[in-house]
Amino acid sequence: MKKFVMAALGGTLAGVLATTQLAAPLLAQESARGTNVYEQLDLFGDIFERIRGQYVEEVDESELIEAAINGMLTSLDPHSGYLSPNDAADMRVQTRGEFGGLGIEVTQEEGFVKVVSPIDGTPADAAGIEAGDFITHVDGESVLGLNLDEAVEMMRGPVGSEIIITVVREGEGEPFDVSIIRDTIKLTAVRSRLQGETVVLRVTTFNDQTTPNLEEGFRKQVEDAGGIENINGIVLDLRNNPGGLLTQAIRVSDAFLEKGEIVSTRGRNPEDGDRFNATPGDLAEGKPIVVLINGGSASASEIVAGALQDHRRAIVVGTKSFGKGSVQTVMPLRGNGAMRLTTARYYTPSGRSIQALGVSPDIVVEQPRRAPETEEEDETNQRSRSEADLRGSLNNDSLSEDEIEQIEADREKAEAAAALREEDYQLAYAIDILKGLTALGPND
Repeated sequence: MKKFVMAALGGTLAGVLATTQLAAPLLAQESARGTNVYEQLDLFGDIFERIRGQYVEEVDESELIEAAINGMLTSLDPHSGYLSPNDAADMRVQTRGEFGGLGIEVTQEEGFVKVVSPIDGTPADAAGIEAGDFITHVDGESVLGLNLDEAVEMMRGPVGSEIIITVVREGEGEPFDVSIIRDTIKLTAVRSRLQGETVVLRVTTFNDQTTPNLEEGFRKQVEDAGGIENINGIVLDLRNNPGGLLTQAIRVSDAFLEKGEIVSTRGRNPEDGDRFNATPGDLAEGKPIVVLINGGSASASEIVAGALQDHRRAIVVGTKSFGKGSVQTVMPLRGNGAMRLTTARYYTPSGRSIQALGVSPDIVVEQPRRAPETEEEDETNQRSRSEADLRGSLNNDSLSEDEIEQIEADREKAEAAAALREEDYQLAYAIDILKGLTALGPND
């Protein structure tokens, strides 16, 4: 028994010695790491003082510190950064839906400013700026070498003033200049309309207005159609929607889902993760949904498209989305500034991350570029005539007036669909899918 006790004590002592021997190097490493950090901070202080005392021109100390902070944050990823008090105030205004500017959402790629998407109804949209455009110069000055906030600052200016941006676009041989007049950007988060028997919900951004606008717009279109039974489905148009508030993406997804996970977020520490689930109730009462996306659909748009796709609640149509699968947290700082820091990645219900990959549509449909109509084609279209146009042509005596009116109404619908196909091929394709699902009827 004594041997056993002694052996046990010996084992414990050996364990303590081993633990001490292992812990000592780890503590030494941690101490060295801490010392190294303080040495680096001392180095920063030395550089700061030398700039103050020896730079060729006098510098603004606060601007110098802000630039250092912003450089530290922007070195992490394209979406982290420092917000000055003015920028922080502008961001709070933007989430409420009204701000001054050009109306584009931008990111940075290979040193240039890349357009994520133009916002509907804004000066940039009217000027023909497209998702994927690269902005290389602003009023003749290169943006190469600037961080994103500095480049954005160059594009700001008084409402009503002109800005010339130089654009490089895929498929165009040479860069070209675009003139834009700055204006106050008033965002309408959701525009709704009835296209035949389909409710089209065009969601342009995810701000505080998005979910209320979407619900109100849908109910109005259903009322105008004479009831939900007269609706064949919904097109949720998220093209060129750069995203916005995570909470609104969750609420919009929840509007069409009865149950299940919508999105999950995972941060650096496992305990920091969150899961967001749908609550009972489907705004569309089970009517089929087609979601439209393209390369300008980012962030919150991708959360909605991914959630509805994973739950097989919607068919996703269009082209691959932008691929921004990270979550930024805005943290207030002293002096009314703020820090925008990437704190998590988000995952769709099936557990996939769309970071850098985007959401792949179920049906890939490109939006063809519209070629300008030639005079010859225009004349051909105007000359299109039928038997009924001929003077003295015989009437159709086999149909009643009601039947003729129905044929003419059906023809008008077909012509409207053809016109939409010319105007917006992707939307027309989405509506055709809903027509096909309606013709098949519900699954038994």
